[in-house]
Amino acid sequence: MIYTEKKKTIRVMLTTFRDGLQSVFGGKVRVNDVLPAMEAAAAAGIRHFEFGGGARYQAPYFYAGEDPFECMDQMRKAVGPDADLQILTRSVSGVTLTTQQLRALELQAKLMKKHGTTIDRNFDFLNDTDNLIKTAKPIIDAGLHHQVCVAMMGLPYKSDQVHTAAFYVDVIQRVLDSGVRIDSVCMKDASGTTDPRTCYETAKGLKKILPPEIPLVQHTHDTASMAVACYMAGIAGGVDGVDLSVRPMASGTVQPDVRSMWHALKNTGYSLDLDQEKMPEIEALLAEGLQEYNFNPVTIAADARVVNFPMPGGAIGPNVHMMEEAGILDRYSDVLAEFPVVVRAGGAWTSVTPGSQQYWLQAFNNVLHGRWKKIDAGYGRSVLGYFGRPPMPPDEEVVKVAAEQLKLEPFDGDPLAEAPDTVAQAEAALKERDLPITDENLFLVASAIVPGKNMELNEGIRLLTGKPRIVLPLKKKPETKADDAKAGTGAPQPAALTQTVTTTCTVEEGKTKRTFRITIDPPEGTAAPAAAPAKDAGADEKAPAGGTTPVFSPFEGKVEVVEINVKVGDQVTKGQTVAAVEAMKAKHDVLAPCDGKVTAIHATLGGEVSAGKPMLEIGG
Repeated sequence: MIYTEKKKTIRVMLTTFRDGLQSVFGGKVRVNDVLPAMEAAAAAGIRHFEFGGGARYQAPYFYAGEDPFECMDQMRKAVGPDADLQILTRSVSGVTLTTQQLRALELQAKLMKKHGTTIDRNFDFLNDTDNLIKTAKPIIDAGLHHQVCVAMMGLPYKSDQVHTAAFYVDVIQRVLDSGVRIDSVCMKDASGTTDPRTCYETAKGLKKILPPEIPLVQHTHDTASMAVACYMAGIAGGVDGVDLSVRPMASGTVQPDVRSMWHALKNTGYSLDLDQEKMPEIEALLAEGLQEYNFNPVTIAADARVVNFPMPGGAIGPNVHMMEEAGILDRYSDVLAEFPVVVRAGGAWTSVTPGSQQYWLQAFNNVLHGRWKKIDAGYGRSVLGYFGRPPMPPDEEVVKVAAEQLKLEPFDGDPLAEAPDTVAQAEAALKERDLPITDENLFLVASAIVPGKNMELNEGIRLLTGKPRIVLPLKKKPETKADDAKAGTGAPQPAALTQTVTTTCTVEEGKTKRTFRITIDPPEGTAAPAAAPAKDAGADEKAPAGGTTPVFSPFEGKVEVVEINVKVGDQVTKGQTVAAVEAMKAKHDVLAPCDGKVTAIHATLGGEVSAGKPMLEIGG
């Protein structure tokens, strides 16, 4: 039991409006739905919020049709000029999932400062100290508070070399030795899998080496129901601040509720720097603002299995949503079981973004295609050294397979120097489309660039041309009695919708005109037109004479079409890649099931396809 005679107040950062939204909904929430709760939190005296960075930078324009910088401005207005607003950045990746040049990171820091940020929490999923030191400069030069992280995780297998207290303390010691300015330090456990004893020893070790003026804060998730215990251990070791949230955006894959931590600290001599009695009002406003959203049980419930698959709350939510959308949620447990394999083979980097996504996608590929039969590009690049140095040497055979499949040599240089110039690519894309070249527009496009992805599908381009993709986890509205009554009248009724239809609509708000792509699904229980099933591996080599063979997506659910590689009239051979779809943030090829000529293309680039709906047809 912790206790102190000398009273100590623990500073709280409220994560509800960034990590909470990300962990529960993958960040896919409209800003206006949470602003009233944020205003109430500020009125209640809370002065430190997490509000941007991480997936909550990308999600507004990837999935909600909103400009993330406008969202940040609205949040700053909601809390007033004096509150600290904090973002999360990923070292050499910044707020993206790929490596960036310093030029892009400098633009990022400048824009984050301009749009209300005061504190930048910067971590490196590899705990590569060279990366942490080099990426500190843009943050400091922009005038932001520089909070450096040591990324923590409980390994899913036993090791006394990495992910120990001594290992974590050494990471921060090396950053201190570099002479770079540090304003605060964070013990960041994105998966909530570090055990309390390691939290205590790490905090104790860090307080010994940190100058007294540098605060130590702690971040974890409650996915395995251990967060309060880990915070208690960290506070006993000297932690000065912790990250907390408020229901319904608390516990489960998120941080503990303020009230849980307040109760745990009763009669210990420690207290929180906010009023827990104000939490019910914030909770009520959150419940009201989010009443249209569907809370997935997987993201709001504790799961003790996470100690064996250290997946962060902020990644579980999005991945569950994506698996459900693609119709493959039944493979969830199989992917989890593969997790220890990819962690050990990769070199034991920390499961925090983008490392968590790389682990997840490689485990997913191993399950779907066979172990190491398809190397995820991000995982492979990490194994080969393009993100920096993993804590342990990766498995030599996996390095060899990754090099062969990705056609890349192992790399031991500077990831920042090797990264593509995404800002130059963004500028060219804006000029080509006659779009305004502002700092914001440049960064919106640059930070959404993925190697090999069609620029027309770049989320920044989509937003700026009024064609954003709207994917919000909203509840399905039940049919009303009025609808039933109307169906029984003699009035002409529209034809029943029997398959997914994609269309567009244009909305004008003042001088702003935006075009949205809308996908309408048929009501549940509606029989879809019969479609010929995709042929199996033993099917005939050629399309039937006088008939056609349909080509389907390899997924049971809805996925986005990211490539169409043929046109009507083209001759194709069995096994040829004719299109590609995106599922789980990765591209998956669609192969021709037979030889023949393309007679029809039903899919559209950037559109969605569902199970049972042919993407194209091949005739004899």
